[in-house]
Amino acid sequence: MPKAPDTSTNNNHDLVLSYHRVRRALGILGVLLPLVLIIGGLLSNSRLEPSISDFYHTKLRDIFVGCLFAIGIFLVSYKGYKRRPNERISDDLVATTAGIAAFGVALFPNESDAIVTVSQQALGLNISPLFHYTSATVFFVCLAIFCYVQFPKTARPVRRRIYIWCGHIIAVSTVLILLFSYFKLQGSPEMQSLVTDWKIIFWIEAIGIWAFAFSWLTKGKADLALRSLKRSQS
Repeated sequence: MPKAPDTSTNNNHDLVLSYHRVRRALGILGVLLPLVLIIGGLLSNSRLEPSISDFYHTKLRDIFVGCLFAIGIFLVSYKGYKRRPNERISDDLVATTAGIAAFGVALFPNESDAIVTVSQQALGLNISPLFHYTSATVFFVCLAIFCYVQFPKTARPVRRRIYIWCGHIIAVSTVLILLFSYFKLQGSPEMQSLVTDWKIIFWIEAIGIWAFAFSWLTKGKADLALRSLKRSQS
């Protein structure tokens, strides 16, 4: 009598493929966002903005907001692996929080001189940046949690080190972004000019986003390789 196909194995394989595609999409978006803004900024204005968030107030606003919404949608839809009995947080919780934070970064612009969005109209020019920076901080913290806590759980030693180093880069970037953002807004005129002219915040943000992208691309590739190995041994 022929053996019935193992539908549970096929379903698990489909699930891994789905996660792989989401992780790859997130990684690609993370790689492309700073690059597109760099190229677009140089082509349209022959310069970069002081920070990635400042591109909201340029011709590249649609690209900036669109990428953030795409990242947010992918994160909110990402369920990840089920939470184990002894775990306090799950992939789903961290990803959903990060996705909502990405929406917040897109919906609440940073500081500007004119009202250009509904959120600024409702909250005012002083309150909207608070939501923006809070959302950005939560977003980066969640990305670091993935690298420090979630991804290493099932990783081999080499990839575990990659995730940890990506987490270090994201964590340091988060602290430096907050520090230099303060200098940009409240520092001395010399410090403000230094931060703005050298685009310090932009490059720190880009490095942090690229670390996020690399970690997700690595995780997607690792899970796909592991699933292929298990299928070949079954």
